[in-house]
Amino acid sequence: MLSSAAVLTAFCAWLALPRWTPAGAANILAVETIPSKSHWNVMRAVLQALTDRGHTVTVFTPFLDGHRHGYTVVDLSDKMGQRLDLNATFLIENFGTTRNFMMNIMPVTRSYCDMVYEHRQMADILNETTEQKFNLVITEALASECVAYTATVLQVPMVYVVPSPIITYLERSMTGHVPNPAATGHLLFGRFAPETFAERFANLVLTVYCSTLMWYTEWQLRRADPRPYDIVDLVRPSIIFTNTHVITESTRSLTPDLVQIGGIHLTPSKPIPKDILEFIEDAPNGVIYFTYGSVVSMSSLPENILGAFRKALARVPQKVLWKYEGEMADKPKNVMTRKWFPQRDILLHTNVKLFISHGGISGVYEAVDGGVPVLGLPFYYDQPRNIDNLVNAGMAISMDLLSVTEETFLNAILEIVNNDRYQKNAKIASERFKDRPMSPAELVVYWTEYLLRHNGALHLKSHAQNLAWYQYLLVDVLSAFLFIALVFLFIIYYGLKLIYKYI
Repeated sequence: MLSSAAVLTAFCAWLALPRWTPAGAANILAVETIPSKSHWNVMRAVLQALTDRGHTVTVFTPFLDGHRHGYTVVDLSDKMGQRLDLNATFLIENFGTTRNFMMNIMPVTRSYCDMVYEHRQMADILNETTEQKFNLVITEALASECVAYTATVLQVPMVYVVPSPIITYLERSMTGHVPNPAATGHLLFGRFAPETFAERFANLVLTVYCSTLMWYTEWQLRRADPRPYDIVDLVRPSIIFTNTHVITESTRSLTPDLVQIGGIHLTPSKPIPKDILEFIEDAPNGVIYFTYGSVVSMSSLPENILGAFRKALARVPQKVLWKYEGEMADKPKNVMTRKWFPQRDILLHTNVKLFISHGGISGVYEAVDGGVPVLGLPFYYDQPRNIDNLVNAGMAISMDLLSVTEETFLNAILEIVNNDRYQKNAKIASERFKDRPMSPAELVVYWTEYLLRHNGALHLKSHAQNLAWYQYLLVDVLSAFLFIALVFLFIIYYGLKLIYKYI
C-alpha cells in the first residue's frame, strides 16, 4: 500500500505534466477540389483521424467511401469526374513542360472550384439556408486559391491539405515566405536541392518564372471571366498539412503553421490475394513490382517504350507484377499483369526486391516504409524531385521515361537488384522515416484542435504575410539605400569638383 504522502506526491507530479485541454467536438466542412485518387488518399486519412477523434465531418468529394458515424459524404462525381487511367500522350502534351503545366493547372483548379460552388448543397451552405453550422473548413490548394472562398464566406478558420511536397509557387501566399532557391529545389525543378552554380541559377529562374506565370495566368482568367471569389479578400490557411518528410524533402526552414504529415495515408498491411501471394512466394530470385499509379494508363505509353519494358523484363531472373490495363501483347512468361494490385501490401512483402515507379509521393512513402529500392521513371509535376530525393538517399536510380531503351532499363534493374547497397540504404531510409515522436494522424488531431482552441491560431502566422512583395524582398529598403548612396556620391563629386576649380 502507498502512503498518503506518496499518493499526494504522485498526484502533484501528474498535475505538473504538460498536456492540453481537448477541444470540443467540431463540425468540419471538408472540400476535395482535385479528383485524383492519390490526392484523395491523403485527404481521406486526415478526415479519418479527425472523425476517429470524435469530430463531425461533412465532405464534398467525387470519391464515395460511404457514410459512417460522424462522417457524411456529398457526391461530386456527377460534376467532377475522377481522373484515373488518363492517356499518357495527353498528359505529356498538356502538362509535360513547365509552361504548359503552369498555364493549364490554373484554369483546371478554377473549374473545379466552380463545380463545387455550383453544387446545390454547397450553395445552401454559402447562402446560410441550412441549419448546419461549421467551425472549420479543410480543403486542398493546387494552384488558384479560389478553394479558400468557402471559409471566407463562412468566416471560419481554414486548413490546407497539400498531398504533394510543399508547393513552391504557393508558399509565399500560404506561409508568407519564399524558400531560398540557393538551398531548396523548386517543386518542378527535378532535383532535391541545387548543388552547382548552374543549378542555383536555373532554380532561381524557375522560381521567378513559375510565380510570375501563375500570377499572369490567373490575372487573365479573372479579367476575362471574373468569379465571386475574385472580388473578395480570401482568408489564409491557419494550418497547412503537407505530405512531406525529411526523407522526401530536403531539410529547410519552415514556419510553425506548416506541419509535415508525410505518410499519413499508410495503413496496416492486409492479406494479399491468394493467387498474387503464391506468385510472390514462388519466386526464388524475388519479385519486381511495376506500376505507374492511378492517374496514367500504362497501356497508353508509346509502343517503343512498352516494347523496351517487355523485352528487358523478360530477361531478368525475378518475377514481375505489372499493373497494366487490358491485355498485353507478347507478355513475358515471368510477368503477371492486373489492372489493380494491393500495392501497399505487396511492398511490405519481404520477397519484393524492387519497385519500378513514376515517383508519385504516395507510392514513394510506401516504398520507403517497406524498405524497398526504387527505379524511378518520373513523368511530371513533383515526380522527378521525389525520385531525386530517393537517389540522394542512395536507394534509387532515376531514368528519363521518353529515352528509355531495353538495355538501359535492364542495366538499371540489374544494378539495383544485384548491388546490396540499394537495399541497405532503403532499410536505413525506412528506419529514419518511422522514427518520429508522433504519428501523422496524431499531428493532424493535435494541430487541428490547437487552432480550434485558439480561434484560428493567428499568432502562428508570419508577419511576412502582411508585406507586399517589394517590402518582403526589401526592394524599397535597398532602393532607399541606393538613393542615399547616390546623393552622397553626388555631393562628394560636386564638392571635389568645386575644390578642384579653386585650387
